[in-house]
Amino acid sequence: MAPPVAERGLKNVVWQKIKATVFDDCKKEGEWKIMLLDEFTTKLLASCCKMSDLLEEGITVVEDIHKNREPVRQMKALYFITPTSKFLLNYTIWGDGNSVDCFLRDFGSKSENKYKAAYIYFTDFCPDNLFNKIKASCSKSIRRCKEINISFIPHESQVYTLDVPDAFYYCYSPDPGNAKGKDAIMEAMADQIVTVCATLDENPGVRYKSKPLDNASKLAQLVEKKLEDYYKIDEKSLIKGKTHSQLLIIDRGFDPVSTVLHELTFQAMAYDLLPIENDTYKYKTDGKEKEAILEEEDDLWVRIRHRHIAVVLEEIPKLMKEISSTKKATEGKTSLSALTQLMKKMPHFRKQITKQVVHLNLAEDCMNKFKLNIEKLCKTEQSQQGKPLRKDRSAEETFQLSRWTPFIKDIMEDAIDNRLDSKEWPYCSQYPAVWNGSGAVSARQKPRANYLEDRRNGSKLIVFVIGGITYSEMRCAYEVSQAHKSCEVIIGSTHILTPKKLLDDIKMLNKPKDKVSFIKDE
Repeated sequence: MAPPVAERGLKNVVWQKIKATVFDDCKKEGEWKIMLLDEFTTKLLASCCKMSDLLEEGITVVEDIHKNREPVRQMKALYFITPTSKFLLNYTIWGDGNSVDCFLRDFGSKSENKYKAAYIYFTDFCPDNLFNKIKASCSKSIRRCKEINISFIPHESQVYTLDVPDAFYYCYSPDPGNAKGKDAIMEAMADQIVTVCATLDENPGVRYKSKPLDNASKLAQLVEKKLEDYYKIDEKSLIKGKTHSQLLIIDRGFDPVSTVLHELTFQAMAYDLLPIENDTYKYKTDGKEKEAILEEEDDLWVRIRHRHIAVVLEEIPKLMKEISSTKKATEGKTSLSALTQLMKKMPHFRKQITKQVVHLNLAEDCMNKFKLNIEKLCKTEQSQQGKPLRKDRSAEETFQLSRWTPFIKDIMEDAIDNRLDSKEWPYCSQYPAVWNGSGAVSARQKPRANYLEDRRNGSKLIVFVIGGITYSEMRCAYEVSQAHKSCEVIIGSTHILTPKKLLDDIKMLNKPKDKVSFIKDE
């Protein structure tokens, strides 16, 4: 079967792993199943596949495990859930019960079972006490019970998140009473990061930024230990060798400036200035309210999202004029109203033009906000005075209001070129893998997804930032990968930041911890 989404990096790798470890594992020809998800696995699947792809895998209905459901006793059920009694989920309310308890209620007794049988797949490690509880309660109804080790969200082709924004509070709260919460969330993040490495089939050398706080050091040590445990060979108790990749762990304090600067590249500007939620942009055209999803299946979005707004405003009308001129349907300056009329006249061009209309609306909305009050702010924010010693990027500066480059781009480039200071960026492992950003071949030979095969002669630089990443920092991962063809940069964090989101996070720091939802293993 063809991949359900465009063959772009991390999302496709995650889908192929889920397909192989979950759907192929329990598929039976001609048999349909009901699928049960919790909030995290709903986000995970939504990030890498569509309902039509699940239908191809024999899934007829998808249900929320936490909601009341009618029994369907003639059908088997596939449970894809998190072992939530040991997992940190900022969106789960403890009183509603964790996912394992919900499963157990579905199979309380043979006469009351909701489904014919169950296939259970956990996102990551299920503690022995929970596994034993499941085994003791309803083992006869279970056909499979496995851990697949994917507990992160592939947000974009080179971007992942752990989906734990509460980590910001526990890592930076001044309240010493939050120490246990911080330890628990560090453990959970380390487990999740290991699943990122495992999904990419990498056992990287782990490095961390030694300053300004010790968060990066603590997390890096945990990740290194958990990687060692994960790649241990049971029969000989030996550790599989390190691959030729690096994992850099950085604390958000390394570059506070980039979190509050107003960016003028398209994606960063749109998410900063417009009320885009769940990647959904709402706009008006022809007097009607419409919605559009900003996703990587939209080739035009992928093509222009990292470009400066001035370039976008020039390029989209050019593309639309190309379409309209072929049919001589419009003359003179291309406008949104003219394009709307064009779509009415030529329905077969509707899909192609609709994408361009969406992005032109998006760009014009951004510019309206910019001219209202952001332009003055940008002029102030981009003063070069007092700027620390940085790389000379004057040749890259095309626009006066876009001179700032996030520090993380310097770090990525220095890591690939082997220029990171070993004292400032120590390794956790005593014998790290030899890093060769110019193109080292992985020592471990396993089947890989298409996009990994394309880079089989290259290395990977995996970056994790504690406390959030910005859209401009995400853009840097693509820019550096493009400039260094033999090394792919994958960047991730606890969550994604905009200037407003960061300020909201900071406001929370002085609130008592019971105001911040948090679950940990008792």
